[in-house]
Parts: sequence; C-alpha cells; structure tokens
Amino acid sequence: MKDSALRRLNRRAFIKQTALVSGGIALLPATLASCDDDTENPAYSGDFGFREGVASFDPSADGVIIWTRYTTATNEPAPAAITWEVADDSRFSVVKATGTLPATPDTDFTVWVNVTGLAANQKYYYRFLNAQTKATSVTGETRTLPVAGQASRVTLAVVSCANYQAGLFNVYGAVAESAADVVVHLGDYIYEYGQGQYGTSSLTTSLNRAHQPATEILSLSDYRTRYRQYRSDPQLQRAHQLKPFICIWDDHELTNDAYKEGAQNHQPATEGDFLQRKQIATQVWHEYLPARVANKEKIYRSFDFGGLLNLLMLDTRLAGRDKQLSLGDYYSSTGTFNAVAFGAAWQNPGRSILGAEQRNWLTSQLASSGARWQVLGSQVLMAKMYIPVELLVLVAQLANSPTPAVLAQYATIATQLATIKTRLLAGDPTVTAAERARVETVLPYNLDAWDGYPAEREVVLDAAAGKKLISLAGDTHNAWYSDLTTVGKRRAGVEFACSSVSSPGFETLLGGDKAAIQGFEQANQLLIDDLQYLDASQRGFLEVEFSTSQAVARWKYIASLAVESTATTLGKTATEA
Repeated sequence: MKDSALRRLNRRAFIKQTALVSGGIALLPATLASCDDDTENPAYSGDFGFREGVASFDPSADGVIIWTRYTTATNEPAPAAITWEVADDSRFSVVKATGTLPATPDTDFTVWVNVTGLAANQKYYYRFLNAQTKATSVTGETRTLPVAGQASRVTLAVVSCANYQAGLFNVYGAVAESAADVVVHLGDYIYEYGQGQYGTSSLTTSLNRAHQPATEILSLSDYRTRYRQYRSDPQLQRAHQLKPFICIWDDHELTNDAYKEGAQNHQPATEGDFLQRKQIATQVWHEYLPARVANKEKIYRSFDFGGLLNLLMLDTRLAGRDKQLSLGDYYSSTGTFNAVAFGAAWQNPGRSILGAEQRNWLTSQLASSGARWQVLGSQVLMAKMYIPVELLVLVAQLANSPTPAVLAQYATIATQLATIKTRLLAGDPTVTAAERARVETVLPYNLDAWDGYPAEREVVLDAAAGKKLISLAGDTHNAWYSDLTTVGKRRAGVEFACSSVSSPGFETLLGGDKAAIQGFEQANQLLIDDLQYLDASQRGFLEVEFSTSQAVARWKYIASLAVESTATTLGKTATEA
C-alpha cells in the first residue's frame, strides 16, 4: 500500500482495514485486537499502542537488538508490561525467544532488548505485545550476520542527514524497498533547530513538517519530543521495520558543529552547560537508537560480516574531537592570510578527530583483521578536498550570500582554473609559473572533516596499509567518490560518501541553477585531485555490494521531497577491486 494512500486513512481505520505487506507476507498478526479503539477494548481509553513502530539494531552472528516505544492508555497503570517475541516465521509458529520488559517514563517508554542465542545469517521476525490492553505492534523483520563461509555477498544501504522540516523521507522509503541486508546510518538522524530555522523550506508548511517542539531543543523533554516526531514518519518507520540499522551520531543529534567540549550552535550564556546538554542528547540517542556498547559515551564499535568485511563504526564527533580550526581566524584586519600560522596549527600532530583511545582501538582493529574489506563508517569526509584558494574565498561568499554577481564571478574563475588544469594534465609546456600557482595553491574547503586533522588521517591510512580500505561517509548532503591518498601520494583506498535523506546540499549555494550546478560539479572533479565524482544537488542513498572480488557502489536518488514516491534513479556506479 503506497504512503499516499495511507495518509487518506486515519490510523485507527488503517489498522482495522489493512496490514503492512512485505514480500506478500502480512506483517500485522492475524490475531490483532485493535489496540487503539476503545469500543473493542472498553476497559482502556486513549490513543494507546506502539505508535512509533518497531526497529532492530546492531546485528551480530548470534543476536540483534529489537526496539519499540509504547504509549500508555489514559487509565493504564504504569509501568506497562511489554512482551517481546522473536520467531523465524511471520506467523510466530515457533517462538525462538521471548521475554517481558517494563515501559517506563525513565526511558520515555522506549523498550529494547539484546536478543541472543539466534542462528547466524538468518532472517527473523519479531513483535511486541501488551497482554493487559491487548495492544500488538507491527511485525518487524531483521537478520543476523553471517559467520565465516556463510556469505559470498553483503549489501549495505548507507544514509545520513534527515531533516524533517526539509521535506518527505522518500529516501527511507526507498531504502525499505532496497536489497540491502543492513542499513548503516552515519548520523544527523535528527536536527536540533527550531521552526523557521535550518531546513525550513516552502515544503515545511504545505507538508505540515514544522519541527516539534517549536524551539531549538535543549532539555530532556525537548530531545525526546523531537525523536518522537521523527519516528512518527511512516517511511522511516517502514525502513526500521524491514531492515536492521547500525547507527552512529554526528553533530545534529546534539547541536551543529559539535566537538568534545563545545559546539558552534551552543551558547553557554543563554543555553546552559554544554556537557549537560551533551549528556541529555546522548541519553535520548540511546533510548531511540540503542547500540551494543558497554559505555554509552563510546559508540565506536566493529561488526564482522563473516570475514568478508570488517565494519568499523567511528565517532569522529564527540569522543575525542578537538575544536575545529577556522580559516577566518587567520586573516588579518587588512585581509591578509597568515599561511604560516595556519599551516602550523593545521599540521599539528597533536590535533585529533578521534581521541587517543579510539585511535588506538582503530589502528589495532585494522592491523588484526583478516577480513577482505576494511570499511570505516565515518560521519565526515576522509578524502582530501583541497581546492584552489581563489575558489575557496568565493565558496565562502556563496555560503553567506549566493547572489547572481558572486555566482557569475565563481563561474568565471572556475572556468579559468579548469582551463589551466586541463593544460597541465595535457603536459602543455606553455603553462606559466603564475598559472600553475593558481591551481596548485590549495587549501581544504571543509575543516570540519578529516581535512581539518591531516596528521591523524595519515596515522589511520598508514595503519591500513596493505588492506582493502573503504571509507563510508555522510555529513555534507552531497554525493562523493574519491581516492584516499597519503601525503606521499600513495593510494590507500577509496571513499564512497552518500547524499542526504532530505537536508539541502550545494544547490542552495548555487541558487538551484542547473547549469551552475553542473559547472560546479565539473570544476570540482577536475580541480580536486582525488575526486572522481560529485553530485551537488540530489537527495538519495548509497548502496554498496561487497563480494570477495569487488565492492560495487551505486548512488541512488529520489525525484522529489514534495510528493511521496520511493522510485529511484541510478546516478553513478563505481567498482573497487
């Protein structure tokens, strides 16, 4: 049943009249008593039940975390006793594991359990029930990971950056229908901004997707309300229902451009203690996106897919990141750039994006793993994005004010530089020293990525020497395919970076002009040495299929954020052998 049809039914009518279907299997139990209709269950009143759906997380070879949230009836005593069941068939003919847990205000009535003792490389079905109110959840589908010898192929769907205010979550709907075994979510699962702030567009009002609460989120109640709003989305619910997720946070689960001790979008004078806000955001993240970790502040962890790939999920945001550098801090009042001072700070070997403990863990994991593929799940771009300084200044101006005059100036300079670079690549002996300097005088455009921590990037790339290394990244809202190279120009691996679920990309800097967007993509692919592909305007996800012989990345895009549709187009295919 299409989402557009679902919107024409209220939730009670939908439960009575139909069942979600996947692969021809009804996912609502045939024995379901309407959990929300007090005419069928007169003892309990209110809109109670499992309104946020179900989800599964962090699959292993013998287990998986299953999750739900329960809304209590207005006259139901607390805590509510929630029974969970796991079976290998959708009818739950033989229940493989079961138990009962309380849904309490302490965890915002979220319930999750790490189910163990399951068989490797197998699909399972799960559901939640409340025996007292007769409420029953939809049936979720999940799977365990393979052990050695069980998998010749694994497919991951990679997503990031879903802004509720920016438009529909069609990307999640497409992921639900994809062939992915597991969804890797690289962060920005929610955004912290209030109504009318970042992400707001013409679609926000027409689609009734203004953020709740209306203000920027700061308190425990605020963060929980925002997660509940995001998890009310039917396409996100569908993706969680049908696929196990492996998640990490980025900055917006807390606040923009966060690091271990602060953030760009946190003002202590008016918004209180940053570390307290960080603790609240971390707590609620685990309530809605539980991870199999011993310490909730340390979410970096590994997943072994039967020796085929070793997935290393990193925390490049909160665990150990030093404050980001800013190029603006190195300009004098007269506009002169202090390259010496910037270079010393930028290349400082003590600056870290991981922190010493996580870095040691990562290098040890890379050294000891015998998996065919070493795959990093990193929030931010790892590849070098060094662009000519002339363009860097103009990109900054576009970010502040994308006026026609600045766009025209960018197009002119980019064309000049592209012409010079083309001549250089062709071996043109007439290229002057001044022309060469224009294209070879480069700086990183984004110091919030690994580019801001180049010394530590070298440590990681050196640790992966001799391994098949792939970095998966999100954060930028645009799609990238790049080589990973060391300072000595050794090719250490590749990076596949996904576009966003809904957050706007470079097209906003370019006024949405198709010709300008195309020119921007072409100029960057030519001028950035390691960049092979850039899509600067479309929303979508990345599908990566791993086998013993190759890793194939496919960038898939949806058509619109305005109209419900899960149809995708293929933008680019890249193969790493």
